[in-house]
Parts: sequence; C-alpha cells; structure tokens
Amino acid sequence: MKPIALTGIKPTGNPHIGNYLGMYRPALELMDNYQGMYFVADYHALTTMRDPQTLRGLVYEVAASWLALGLDPEKAIFFRQSDIPEIPEFTWILSCFTSKGLLNRAHAYKDAVDENLANNHDPDEGINAGLFYYPVLMAADILLYGSAVVPVGLDQKQHIEITRDIAEAFNRTYGDVLTVPEGIIQDSVKKVPGLDGRKMSKSYGNVIPIFAPEKQLRKQVMRIVTDSKRPEDPKDPESDNLFNLLQFFASPERLEEIRQLYTNGGAAYGDLKKELAALILEEFAEARRKFDALIADKAYIDQVLDEGAEKARAIARPILAKARKVTGID
Repeated sequence: MKPIALTGIKPTGNPHIGNYLGMYRPALELMDNYQGMYFVADYHALTTMRDPQTLRGLVYEVAASWLALGLDPEKAIFFRQSDIPEIPEFTWILSCFTSKGLLNRAHAYKDAVDENLANNHDPDEGINAGLFYYPVLMAADILLYGSAVVPVGLDQKQHIEITRDIAEAFNRTYGDVLTVPEGIIQDSVKKVPGLDGRKMSKSYGNVIPIFAPEKQLRKQVMRIVTDSKRPEDPKDPESDNLFNLLQFFASPERLEEIRQLYTNGGAAYGDLKKELAALILEEFAEARRKFDALIADKAYIDQVLDEGAEKARAIARPILAKARKVTGID
C-alpha cells in the first residue's frame, strides 16, 4: 500500500473557501502519491458541541462536502472518527507519554487561559479536559494508522509538532514502533483572507460558504471590506483584501488585467465583488449540485462511512496491538 496521507475535519458546519483552499484541495491532491485517509472528527467536536441532533447533522454536511468536492470512496478511505473504537484506547496510551507542559503550551488551551486572565477570571474557568487533551486525541488520529504525511493549515502546524514529540517519546522507550509523521503546508494557501482581511474562519464570522444558497453566497462576497477610494484612484493590489481573494479564482490573464486596474486606476470594488462571486459559483457549480443530492441521501453517506471505518480499523488494529504488546498490556 502507498504511504498514508491523513486528513480530518471537525464538523462545524458549511465549509468555506478557506477550508477548501487550505485543506480540502491539498489533501485530495495528495491521492496521486499517497493512500488518502479522510475522516470526520466528531469526537473533537464534543469539546464544544452539546446538541446531539445538531452534531449528527453537521457530520452529514462535512461528509457530503468531502464527497462533493472530489473524494472518491473507491480510492480513498473515508470514515467517521467515532466509528473507530481503537481511538480512545490509543489516546490513553499516548497520554501516558505526553508531558503536561507540552499540553500547557498548546495554542487552543493557552489562548483560552489568556482570555480568562485578561477578563480577571480563574485561568481554567470554562475549560474542559477535552480541550486540554485535544492534541493527544489528534496525535492518536494520526499515529494509529501509521500516517506518513498530514496536510495542515499554518495554524495547525503546532499539532503536528506535538504529535511528533509524542511519537518520539514513545519510540525512545519502546523502539521504532510508531511512524513519526511530516506536516505538509502549502506556501500559497497558508492564509486565505476572510471578508475583513483576517484569516478566513468561522470563529471570526468572515467566511464565504461554498454550499450556501446562491443569494446568500453573493451577499457574503459583497460584504468584503474595502477602502473608500474611488474607482479611478490608484490602489495597491497586494494590500487589498478583495484582490487577494480574486487571485485564487481568476485566470492568470484576468488577474493581471485586474492588477493593472488597481495600479493605474479603474478598479471598481462593487464590480469586482460581483465578478468574484460569479467565479466562485462557477468554480463550485458541479460540487454544489453533488452536495445537494448527497445531503438528501443520508443512507448512502452512512454506507460510505461504515465501509471506510472497516478499512481504517484493518490498518489500526495491528498498530494498536503492537503498542499494547510493547507496553505490556496485551
């Protein structure tokens, strides 16, 4: 079998173009040289999700998104994280080789603590153990299948570093048992700007959802923040949020034309926003049709995920068995 490239995404709703450019597309492109493994990370969602019906619905949305955007379940292994019972056991084993100090430095936990301190609250107020141990579960997701590479966004780079630290700590004790993975970050998509220029993120409310109704998608694009310069005024394209989004979808020839309009005057923001919306709708036209059909056929999605889970478990069982044996708990 080819070396494994693994990608998971937490079910947090309609994926946006930042997800696609930074994670979906790079992950799917790896299938040419790797055995792709893709999963819906529903265990990870439990750190914040408290409504079971909402969570189930979001799992289907994410699964339909992967399939609509090009994941071929005949070639890739596609599954739901919670369908792999080996994961919780392996997470516990790995946690015993993870220093608390390492988890103290994890971005999500550290940011939550810093926010509490800034508001004069107890450092750990509102922080559950799941959030604290999140990096260990992520390490288990990666290491249980012997993953060689993991495509991630720049904000996830630390999780790969933590995973490598955990694997190396385990291997120092028991020998060359776990594969130490490499993270893959594409330079061109390290940061996809959102509507306000910050990184596109649901937490900032600045996203362009791929599968939103057309009217809603167009409305979101028209909300892109621009300055107050007139169309005839020269503008700097590199510092402009709208131009930085156009570069992902416009042809090289058209992008150069737009660049000249910025530099020499003639770039009308309203017209360019409409052009961007049209380009996005054209880019994802077939995927949007597939998504609508898939989300209406949940039985098919369940079948795909169940079959993928069996394939994933076939890879996971020998690795867990080896970890159990070397630690003496077999």
